[in-house]
Amino acid sequence: MEVIRIRALRGPNLWSHHTAVEAIVKCTADEENIDKLPGFEVRLRARFPGIAALQPIGHDDAIPMAHVLELATLALQAEAGCPVTFSRTTPTLETGIYQMVVEYTEEEVGRLAVELAEQLLKSALDDTPFDLPGALAQLRDLDEDVRLGPSTGAIVHAAVVRNIPFKRMTKGSMVMFGWGSRQRRIQAAEMDSTGAIAETIAQDKELTKKLLDAAGVPVPHGRAAEDEEDAWKAANEVGLPVVIKPKDGNQGKGVTVNITTREQVFKAFAAAREFRDDILVERFLPGHDFRLLVIGNKLIAAARRDPPHVVGDGVHSVRELVELVNADPRRGSGHATSLTKIRFDDIALARLALQGYEADSVPPKGQRVILRNNANLSTGGSATDVTDDVHPEVAARAVEAAQMIGLDICGVDVVCDSVLQPIEAQGGGVVEVNAAPGLRMHLTPSYGKGRPVGEAIISAMFPEGDDGRIPVVAVTGTNGKTTTVRLIAHLMASSGLRVGMTNTDGVYINGRRTDSGDCSGPRSARNVLQHPDVDAAVFETARGGVLREGLAFDRCKVAVVTNIGAGDHLGLNYITTVEDLAVLKRVIVQNVDKNGVAVLNAMDPIVAGMAASCKGKVTFFGADREHPVIATHLAQGRRTVYIEDGQLIAAEGKHAEAVALSEVPITRNGAIGFQVENVMAAVAAAWGAGIDWESIRKGLATFANDSDNAPGRFNMFSYKGATVIADYGHNPDAMLALVQAVDALPAKRRSVVISGAGDRRDEDIRQQTEILGKAFDDVLLYQDQCQRGRADGEVVALLRQGLAGAPRTNYVDEINGEFIAIDTALARLQPGDLCLVLVDQVEESLAHIAKRVAEA
Repeated sequence: MEVIRIRALRGPNLWSHHTAVEAIVKCTADEENIDKLPGFEVRLRARFPGIAALQPIGHDDAIPMAHVLELATLALQAEAGCPVTFSRTTPTLETGIYQMVVEYTEEEVGRLAVELAEQLLKSALDDTPFDLPGALAQLRDLDEDVRLGPSTGAIVHAAVVRNIPFKRMTKGSMVMFGWGSRQRRIQAAEMDSTGAIAETIAQDKELTKKLLDAAGVPVPHGRAAEDEEDAWKAANEVGLPVVIKPKDGNQGKGVTVNITTREQVFKAFAAAREFRDDILVERFLPGHDFRLLVIGNKLIAAARRDPPHVVGDGVHSVRELVELVNADPRRGSGHATSLTKIRFDDIALARLALQGYEADSVPPKGQRVILRNNANLSTGGSATDVTDDVHPEVAARAVEAAQMIGLDICGVDVVCDSVLQPIEAQGGGVVEVNAAPGLRMHLTPSYGKGRPVGEAIISAMFPEGDDGRIPVVAVTGTNGKTTTVRLIAHLMASSGLRVGMTNTDGVYINGRRTDSGDCSGPRSARNVLQHPDVDAAVFETARGGVLREGLAFDRCKVAVVTNIGAGDHLGLNYITTVEDLAVLKRVIVQNVDKNGVAVLNAMDPIVAGMAASCKGKVTFFGADREHPVIATHLAQGRRTVYIEDGQLIAAEGKHAEAVALSEVPITRNGAIGFQVENVMAAVAAAWGAGIDWESIRKGLATFANDSDNAPGRFNMFSYKGATVIADYGHNPDAMLALVQAVDALPAKRRSVVISGAGDRRDEDIRQQTEILGKAFDDVLLYQDQCQRGRADGEVVALLRQGLAGAPRTNYVDEINGEFIAIDTALARLQPGDLCLVLVDQVEESLAHIAKRVAEA
């Protein structure tokens, strides 16, 4: 067995809505059915008992090795703690070649699972050992390294529940919620609205204390110390006992509390200096350590934090008691678990010494032994939820502290006996204010109930009913995609929206091109969704991008399918039939939002059949009102777009809007049939996206199908009294549409300049000239710049074969080079002639034609 190729499907895809690893797997003849491998399944289960039951995947009751690889990949992730459930293996038309798809939650973990599953199968084949615990440990460790931590994960989960899309922007904890101009961002538990100055103030403990004191929030008095002697002097000024800590520390690093002697001051100062140069000496406040979490202007959660400790049993030593506590599965080495392992280090040993213990001392039964001065969870402390106990005055002081500093999410550390009474009444105080506070203690406290802090953060960023989404329109099909995308974007822009658009020409933000080339894939779409100046997005969604990575979005507001034709890259990537192609392009329809709409060509039965896959509503379009699909939809009162008496009619129930085709320049008064179809699709999409009819009419009247606005899409030029049309059509369906359009235009003599893309089937290339040979007098063949795997002259030869027996063509020429072919065709034109140029290098060829027109 060999894994030929593996790739990550990072969005909804051909197989499912899940992110997934897709692999192309090659099996030997024996491996096409594991029943031919005696003892294999027994050896496999001995190594991995958790693998699911092996079931045949085809009609021949065979269980191919690729299917076993699929099940092993899924089961390894599941046993490692990843919540995955979907997988599938499908045979291709090539003997021994399978497509295997397995869901992942983290891409790196999914890829590693495939590798480990390969190793597992090989060990079962060769009867060699396989380290299952080691493999699962690898997956768990990697998953813990790459997945979001509990704080950020809780916020993301709350967003998902609210149907708010999210995207992880880095390998760390920076996450974008929403799209375009409605997006918000977080970094761990810090919002994008939090100012850098507020964060800087929170890091400066001395400045924080001054501001809080000015606001009437009780704080412990103290000052900065220059050296050990100055620290001792400061301690006497504020009164013993004291706390010594770094001026801008975090997670309790370098903090020593309840200091009562000169010797302790010197040691504590040295410990703090290991982390920062600026050291604070503060009055020690007796009492418990409380963390109050403020989000916006509300106290959301509160917890009492206890320092890491063990309780003696009269049998075990302190070291052994720590090991027993750390064996708790809730305790991990990082922040991924609800608790952190207690650190048994020099600081812990020093704290033991203050209590008269050493590491191997056996404390009496019931004796509480403290292992650190601070109660931070990151050093092994524990937390008890006390949210319901917080006195209103305590909550008010916490909110005042957060607002004085300017933090949207704030962890306020208070030391007092109890939160049941006001802080001032107990002689307590706010000892610290934290930006980006950890949320673990509130999500999964050691004792008490967890609090929905993720939901509170999301609610602070997105008011109820706001899902952070901008209208997204996805357009796919065989022909007309680019023009339809451009027209939809133009209609949306006419309503005042800033529109992001992707197509085969580039990426456009509010009319400005930000990237060039074929940008019809998910990477370009994701870039648009990240742009803060985009109010709506329109994406040309090509088959290749969906196959490579899936969609760039989880759901779209509108999905448009223009048509499905036979010439669209059939035979590539195991898409071999029109039905296969339809299933692939149907992906955007399957992922329409429940409040969205699919815009489908009623005249194409394959496209019309996609309506059953849409979770939202369906708008059908088609020129013939009497077509059964159109007529039925109209009778049911559902949205329908059709043509009647030279007008585009958009009807829903008893209401209808009409636009005269004479007012839509790109249709040439309705004479160009494929442009009429593009207009119907675009109008239905804009309607579905909520664009008003005044803007739709304005946009239709002002959309110019010129080489600047829609390059390579039926761009018309006048050359010495002849008509020249440049188009990027490159498949049989496009040829049929172009012939129909050209037939509607007057001409004395008709000529065409054509090449062919080498990554099409032979029959598709031949069929193009079979169609053109019936409509054009002269045919000029040229070889384009990139033959896409074909030998020199091979494509031109296939094109010439298609002209064999052409009923109309009486002149055929072969020319080496696109520009030379264009010049040759132009030189033959007479006034009243028409020439169709099927361009390959779109921008360059259009510029060349424009230059010749200007020279003439």
